[in-house]
Formats: sequence, structure tokens, C-alpha cells
Amino acid sequence: MPLSFQSKSHGEIVFGFFNIETDMLLLNNYFFFASDFCNCLTSWFSSEITKDFRYKINGYLIKEHEIIGDLTGAIHGIRYTGFIGEVYKIFPFPQLPENFKQNPEGYKNRKTIENLIKKFGENRKILFYVKNSHFKFEEYEFTKDQFFQLINYVIEGGYPKWKGGRKPEYVEKITFF
Repeated sequence: MPLSFQSKSHGEIVFGFFNIETDMLLLNNYFFFASDFCNCLTSWFSSEITKDFRYKINGYLIKEHEIIGDLTGAIHGIRYTGFIGEVYKIFPFPQLPENFKQNPEGYKNRKTIENLIKKFGENRKILFYVKNSHFKFEEYEFTKDQFFQLINYVIEGGYPKWKGGRKPEYVEKITFF
């Protein structure tokens, strides 16, 4: 589930997986796939990381909170609003707590999620930028420690961690850690 993280520019922000059956991440109102995020990181780590780095990740922007939806209501199966509500109609929260694990094969549902988010969000190239230990993801700026907390969250499979402790291949390719 998405967690609260600190940013340098906006204070507390929300980041993370929002459904265990997809590898889509959210950063407040930006949505993008963990596989694309990890490809960006792999590219950055394999470059001269002391230099400026720019990378555009395919993603989506949903401007209004009501259109994003009610995560808590969707998890509890009582309110399916916005994009998140529609995702939970397709992939409901598991009834048994032991089944609450991030699916390492969630990337297989990408086409379904992409078709759905196109109804709610604006397709965007989301800029990731590093310069002199300043980390920016669009308008969100992070210290190195703050940004590496986001990376670690994805590597670990967020909260509740990867199902069976098995990470997807795109996570395994991250070699900086």
C-alpha cells in the first residue's frame, strides 16, 4: 500500500503500490509503472551517476482527488470511486490477511490497468532529474536519503512486501543497492 514519505519540496507525500495485483505506483497524483521506474533507475545507475541525469517515464497525471478515488473505501469494499475504485472492482482486496502480498507478476495486468487509467488520467512523460544530489520527480524534490527510501520501498515490494519473497526481474536488475 502507498505510504507517507518526506520530500524536500512538498513535505509529506504519498508514494507506492496501491493494489497488489498491479505494478503501478502512485506519487501523489502521478501514476506510473514500477517496471518503468526501475528501468529509469537501472539506466541512471549504469550511467556516470556523478553527472546530471534526465529520464522521462511514461505515466499519467490525475489532477483531481475525486477522480483518483478512495483507496480506503475500495480496500474495505464499501466505496469504489474514481480510478482506484475501478481497479479494486477488477482486483479486490484479498479476504485473508495472509494473501495480502504484492504480486511479482502484477506487470502482467499492465494492459488492463493502462486501458482503465486512460479514462481517468492525462498521459504524460514524467521527468526524473538528478543534479548535484538534488533528486526531482516532476515538481517533487527529494534529498538523496529521501529518494533512496522510495527506491527501497519498490525493491522490498512496498507494504506488504513481495509475495513469496520473489521480486520481479525488473527489480532484480537494480544493482546499485
